[in-house]
Amino acid sequence: MRGGFEPREDREVFTLPLSIAAEDIDDNGHVNNVVYVRWLQDAGTAHWNARFPDEDRERWSWVALRHEIDYRRALKLGDEVRAVTWVGDAEGPRFPRFARIEGPNGLAAQGKTEWCLVDFKTMKPARIPPEMIQRLAKDPAA
Repeated sequence: MRGGFEPREDREVFTLPLSIAAEDIDDNGHVNNVVYVRWLQDAGTAHWNARFPDEDRERWSWVALRHEIDYRRALKLGDEVRAVTWVGDAEGPRFPRFARIEGPNGLAAQGKTEWCLVDFKTMKPARIPPEMIQRLAKDPAA
């Protein structure tokens, strides 16, 4: 994942402010790597909740299949942090989601999560409907 992630022009970009708690700091004095995984999940979940009504969230759910994270700069207690996230191209039930974790000195980390859409009741994978992809476009009304 070496290069910096940039959102596609046709995708909505969602930003989530993050906070660093004392328990997020490891023995090296910076945010523990496990916290970044949580932030990737928090950003994706917040984006989903912001764009989809209760009836969709009661019908569908997401299961993480894989996380990849590249760390660039350490974050410390007191730093202002945000996650910037967007989705890639859907493939059947799979949807990659990209995120940038940005701190006071720019990009601190970037990550990619491979998500799988599942039927909430059966937990079986389901093909991502085109209208779901459209709601995550830059201009959902287009």
